[in-house]
Amino acid sequence: MELTPQQLIAYNGTDSSKPIYVALKGRIFDVTTGVSFYGPGGAYAMFAGKDASRALAKMTKNEEDINSSLEGLSEKEIGVLNDWEKKFEAKYPIVGRVVS
Repeated sequence: MELTPQQLIAYNGTDSSKPIYVALKGRIFDVTTGVSFYGPGGAYAMFAGKDASRALAKMTKNEEDINSSLEGLSEKEIGVLNDWEKKFEAKYPIVGRVVS
């Protein structure tokens, strides 16, 4: 499955008939089993329906950082992102890719 960033927003957890997706480095993960984290009111709900690569790398929940840009990230931040990626791969199925 390929989704544009605009299409990905539909999977942000506000429609209970749809799964919840979070993208990392352009890969879309089905995080529906983590609804308590990614669903409405969850600690990481702001990442649902978006590519959260930059925010995860920087360990921030700032709205301006919730995007796919890796530009200007430090080596340490890229390492943090890679650690998140491994956690996601171990826990959630990959269901597609984000395309522009």
